[in-house]
Amino acid sequence: MADAHPKFDVSVVTPDGAVYQGEAEMLIVPGQAGEIGVLARHAPLVATLKAGSTRVHLGGNEILEFATGPGFFKVETDKALALVDDAVNVKEIDDVRATAQLEAAKAELEKLEAGIGSGDRWQLEQRIRHAENQLTVSGRTTG
Repeated sequence: MADAHPKFDVSVVTPDGAVYQGEAEMLIVPGQAGEIGVLARHAPLVATLKAGSTRVHLGGNEILEFATGPGFFKVETDKALALVDDAVNVKEIDDVRATAQLEAAKAELEKLEAGIGSGDRWQLEQRIRHAENQLTVSGRTTG
């Protein structure tokens, strides 16, 4: 029996390496203006990505979901590449750890703003966004 949907090559890559590389029936990424879904034989495309949920539909009911950071997205003939600054498999997100990271980064940023802390504002803001994204994608709200 033939596959219901043709498959194409998909790569989700961070600076540390690929978090997924293989075939998929569909890929959904968080574009700046909204979600972008691609299937095999999609027209060529280049887009920027915001932090959010990236979903790799493998076939049947099997879906891999990642909390991904901002980055870039490129589609060529039967190939899709998402280059993101971070990607965490939603099944591996530890809500307690992400909440603790969020609270620690916010506390450090408050100290920095009060002039009693040291550190890099941009790095702290990135840590906050990363933790918030993990909690959002895992279904937890960020307060």
